[in-house]
Amino acid sequence: MGSESGRGSRKKPAKKPGTTRRAVLIGGGAALVGGGLWAQEEIERLWRGMPWVRPPRKEGELDFAGAQWVSANAANWRLAWRPDDYEIDRVVIHVVQGSYATALKVFRDPLHKAATHYVVRKDGHVAQMIREYDVAYHCGNRSYNERSIGIEHEGFVDRPQDFTDAMYAGSARLTADICARHDIPVDREHIVGHVEIPGTDHTDPGPHWDWDRYMKLVRAAMPEAKRAAEDSKRTRTAGETGTPGSRVPAA
Repeated sequence: MGSESGRGSRKKPAKKPGTTRRAVLIGGGAALVGGGLWAQEEIERLWRGMPWVRPPRKEGELDFAGAQWVSANAANWRLAWRPDDYEIDRVVIHVVQGSYATALKVFRDPLHKAATHYVVRKDGHVAQMIREYDVAYHCGNRSYNERSIGIEHEGFVDRPQDFTDAMYAGSARLTADICARHDIPVDREHIVGHVEIPGTDHTDPGPHWDWDRYMKLVRAAMPEAKRAAEDSKRTRTAGETGTPGSRVPAA
């Protein structure tokens, strides 16, 4: 389960450039940076990163269309605007050491000081608790919190029967969707277990998590995830920040 104990001291991933470092010529359709010319796409990305341009957050909006919104307590994450301030290049797999209901309960508790972006139930149902824009306290390592999206799974690390076919399939679709939208490579360098995060003492997802099976499922889900990501880019309009979904009010 996500935890903030034993934060590491690794260097933060490089922040995306902002107006404090770049001169942006919005009106001219180009940006002059050290004598070079930036493409229109880069200009638009910088412009979207400006605080006065960012659309307001709306309670209950989703990054993964198949999820249910259940708000984590604000003490368990912090506001950000990724990937404009921190690049997202990792997906971290966790196991609750308890039930789905337990995960939702503790992540809605302000005293827990930790939460993941998503929780996957044994039947494959997905709850989103934190927007992917924002930094969830789930790795126990600040740098990895800032660069990753965390997925919690119902069950116990020493009970292989908890990792059901439906859970593997639902989680793999979610991970493929995240990788497609954030251009994260589908490999074991970029899709990791909590146990692999530097400076932490956690062991999840444990020895019974079938990584070979899981990665095959993620790869199989990628074509559809990429089509969905492209469709989303084409249909996105100014002011949109997510997909409205069923919700549970904030704790």
